[in-house]
This record gives sequence, C-alpha cells and structure tokens, in this order.
Amino acid sequence: MSRRPPRERDNLLTAVVAILTIATLYFAREILIPIAIAVLLAFVLAPLAQLVERAHLGRVFSSILVVFIAVAVVVVLGWTVTKQLAAVVEQIPDYQQNIADKIDLLRGAPAQALGEAANTVNQLKDRLTSSPQNSSLNSTMSSKRPRKQPAAKPPVPVTLVKTPSLPPDSLATALHFLLGAALVFVFTLFVIIRREDVRNRFLSLVGTGHLHTATDAMDDAAARVSRYLRLQLVINTCYGIVIGIGLHFIGLPGALLWGVIAGIMRFLPYLGPPLGGIGPVLLSLAIFPGWHASAFTLALYVCVELTVSQFVEPTLYGERTGLSPLAVLVAAVFWTALWGPLGLVVSTPLTACLLVLGRRVPRLAFLHKLLGDEPVLTPDAHFYQRMLAMDSQEAREVLEANLQSHSLEEVYESVLIPALELAEQDRHNDVLDEFTEKFIYENTKELVEEIYESRNHVDEAAGDLENGESSARSREKDAHLHVVCVPARDEADEIVAVMLAHTLQRAGYEADSLSVSAPSDVLRELDKLKSDIACISALPPFAIARARLLYRSLHARWPELRVIVGLWNFSGDLRLALNRIGIKDEGSVLTSLSQVVQTVAVASEFANQNQHADA
Repeated sequence: MSRRPPRERDNLLTAVVAILTIATLYFAREILIPIAIAVLLAFVLAPLAQLVERAHLGRVFSSILVVFIAVAVVVVLGWTVTKQLAAVVEQIPDYQQNIADKIDLLRGAPAQALGEAANTVNQLKDRLTSSPQNSSLNSTMSSKRPRKQPAAKPPVPVTLVKTPSLPPDSLATALHFLLGAALVFVFTLFVIIRREDVRNRFLSLVGTGHLHTATDAMDDAAARVSRYLRLQLVINTCYGIVIGIGLHFIGLPGALLWGVIAGIMRFLPYLGPPLGGIGPVLLSLAIFPGWHASAFTLALYVCVELTVSQFVEPTLYGERTGLSPLAVLVAAVFWTALWGPLGLVVSTPLTACLLVLGRRVPRLAFLHKLLGDEPVLTPDAHFYQRMLAMDSQEAREVLEANLQSHSLEEVYESVLIPALELAEQDRHNDVLDEFTEKFIYENTKELVEEIYESRNHVDEAAGDLENGESSARSREKDAHLHVVCVPARDEADEIVAVMLAHTLQRAGYEADSLSVSAPSDVLRELDKLKSDIACISALPPFAIARARLLYRSLHARWPELRVIVGLWNFSGDLRLALNRIGIKDEGSVLTSLSQVVQTVAVASEFANQNQHADA
C-alpha cells in the first residue's frame, strides 16, 4: 500500500482544516458574531479606557465608564433617530396627493408625447392628401370648434388603517436582538478589562517556540485594525454630519435621522452609501412639488461620497489594512454569506487579520498573496509574463512605471536582464516555441532602443547629460578609449550588449555593440573598429562555454587588448567561472553593467595618466 507524498498530505490536511473552519464559522455564528463585534469594539474603546485609567481611576472603573458612555451615546442617538423616523412616517400621508400627482405625471408624460406625435402625423397626412380649399376650410372649422374641458379628478378615497399589534415573531426578533446586544456588551467589557490575559492565553496556544512570530502578528493586526476602525469611525461620523447639515438646508424633514443613517450605512462596504441615500431621495420626491430638491439631494450624496472615497480616505488611511480592492469585495461576499448583514460590517477588519496571519505564518503565505495589495510578481517576472502573452504594450508600461522611480541603468539591471535570463532558461528547457521566442527577443530589443532614446530626450531637456557630454569631450582631448560590446552566444547576449553600450554612452564613453555572428566575423569587425576594450556579453550558465572560446580567440589575436567578460547576474562561485573561462585576473570577469562602467573609468584614467606622463 503506497503512502501519500508529504506535500500532498499537507495540502489535503490544509483543505480539511479550511473546510472545518468555514463550517464552524457558519454553524457557530450565533456565538462568534457577538465575540467578533466585541473584539472590534475593544480595538476602538481600549485606547480610551487606557487614557481614563491614567487618571488613577482603576482599570475596572475606567473600562466600565468608557463602555457605558459608548452605550449611552448609541442609546441617545437611537432614541432621537427613532423619534424622527416616527415623525417622518406620520407626515407621509400628508404628501399622498403630491406622490399621486408625480405618478400621474410620470405615467402620462409618455402617453401624452405619443398622442401629440400621432396628431401631428395625422395633420400632416391630411394636408398632403386634401386640396388647398379643403385644407383652409378644415383649419377654419377646427379653430372655431370649442375645446374640451379637462375632466375633473375624482376625489382621493381616505381609508383608516388600524395600527397592528406586534406579532409573536416580531417580539422574538426584538428579544433576540436585545440578547445579542447584551452579549456584545459583556464581551466588550471583558476583553477591555482582561486584555492582557486574553493576549497571553492566545500566545499560550501557539507555544513558547513561536512567541516572536505570534507577538509580531498580534501587534501588526492590532495596529492595522485599530487604526482602520478609528479612522473609519471619524470619517463616517463627519460624513453623516455633512449629509445631515446639507439635508437641513435643503429642507428635508428628519435631517438628523438621515445623517445618522448615512454615517452608519457607510460602515457597509460598497452597498452602504447607496442604501443610505435611497430614503432621502425618495422622501424628497414625495414632499417637494418640483424636481429641484430631489436633484439637490442626489447631488449632495454623490458629491460628498466621491470627495470622501477619492480624496479623504486615500489621504488619511495611507496603507490602511493592506487589502487589495478585489479582496475587500470577495471578503464582503464571503462574510455576508456566512454571517448575514453583520458579516458585511466586520468583513474588512476580519480579513485584515487573515492578511496579517498570511504575512507572519509561512503555511498561510497564500493568504498574503491572495488578499494583499502588494505586487505579487516582481517587475522582471511581470515583464517576461507580458512578453509570453505577446502583450508588448503592457510590457512597455512595466518599464515606464519602473523608470519613474529608477534610472535607466537600474531598469536594465533589475528588470530586463533578469527577464532575459528567464527567457533563456525556458528556451533551453524547450518551453518556448520558435514564434514566441522570436517575438520576445525582437520586441525586447525594440523596447530597449525606445526607452533609451526617450530617457535621453528627457535627460537632455533637464540638462542631466551635460556633464557626460563635457566629460566625453575631455576624454577625446586626452586618451581616446573605444569599447566594443560583443555578444557571446545568442540574441539575449546581443540585447544585453546593446544595453551595456547604452550605459557606457550615457556615462560619456565611446561604445558600440556587435550582432551575433561567428567568431571569425567578430574578429573581422573588431579589426575594423580598432577598439581598446572588448567586453564579452554572456548570460550564464549557457553562454560560458562560448565566452571562453571568444576570450581565447581575442586574446590570441590581440594580446594587448583588454578583454572583459560580463557574466550578468551570476550568483555562483566566481572563481570556478574564472577557471572555466581561463582567466587569471579576477577584475576581468564582472557581473553587472555598473561594474563594467567603473572598470572602463579606471582604464580611461590610467590611460590619461600615461598620456600626460609621456607629454
């Protein structure tokens, strides 16, 4: 009987644990929802309790005082809002006639427009088919014909409706709500008073061997969730105040009611703001005779929401919880499916806690990748992936985005060269087909030329290349060094050779790059160029053998020629690479473009000193 591999067994165990966890969250929601809400409230109220505790009032008294003040504020707001809601409901029958007029207007407007259009068509038809005399006679008779008076509207019947008594289901719902509120109150008070004990018990679950990871995770989660909740409370409170003041000036009854509802509903991601604005807009349609007040009410909600969501929140939140927008949406759907509307309220803070676990616990790292807002792919992998998808436009956008915060040489070394290394690995593993390989190399070479020219134009306009040009002119007056970049094996080496030539030219040196060709052709080209330094461009590990062949050929043909081998991004033992190529001087094998520039600078300075000494 064969055993399952350890990796497959771990994946199966993880899936089983995830299913059991979700089932527990669903079936134990009656207990877990009050606990979750209490913990979130503790994040908000615990700092206030600590401030009161500093006045030497004692932890228990400070915690009870803060919680009772919070409960009192909620009760007063609830009582005020309930009274205003009852007043608004009582006034709705007074606006029944206005509502009926607008309904009749909405129903009659299309019919009236169609009737007028039909009458116009019939008149035009009569004019085209009748003679001129009949037409004039018909128009005269129609003008003398008395107009019909509009029929009087029938009186609106009034029906007295007796207020129904609360059914048993409503009473059970009210008791269930009161019981849940009492549980939240008790749990919140307990967590604030015994917060160190709760923390220590949680740490004891993970064991003393993981105290560092657990402590970092708890501190990170507490900081993110607490800051998020406090800022959200402040922003939503100000949001409700602005909405209430605006509705008061518009003249809508119950402005305080709608302001409180707007602030509370905004705790619901995505759905809250629209739901908070539906009631005031409908009420404005009912009580105001025209359409202007309704338009002002809708504009108020839209303008305030756009201002808060697009400008205020990004400025105040900063990194916020670190969740991606898609993760917030998926979390809202997930927690709502498990816990209903209350799950929607607590979805973002709870998901932020899962994100922190994904960052701190290696087994849960997939949560960080799925939920976090940080880039999952590195720039070089992103660029190469877009090339594999044959999307050169987005690949260009990746380069342009990195050029905004990095120099051209840094983009060459951190994005393009590693991307070409990935392409070389896939090519030698027979993963790339011929068409995709050709597309990647051709488009990468074009992009290299494009970003080089565009960056030169930008730098010239800013005056950043003046020093390089002046230094180049001074070198021409002193020692005239010429560098040739030679690709070792294939097109990837050729593209890096072009980037090296660009880097040397931007540093003020004279440099050229050759195309991939046979060693005899390379020797012929170098003989024409009369270069002082030759740099062999080789992407390891597949180009080392060809680099050794080129190095020996160049050294045998021109013993005095300075030959440099660039093993780009080589991370192995450099001494073994030196032995494989047959080079004794460690300074002749370099691994980055910047090292080559520094070596050429030293050689140029040495040549200048010799020239001045001879003079």
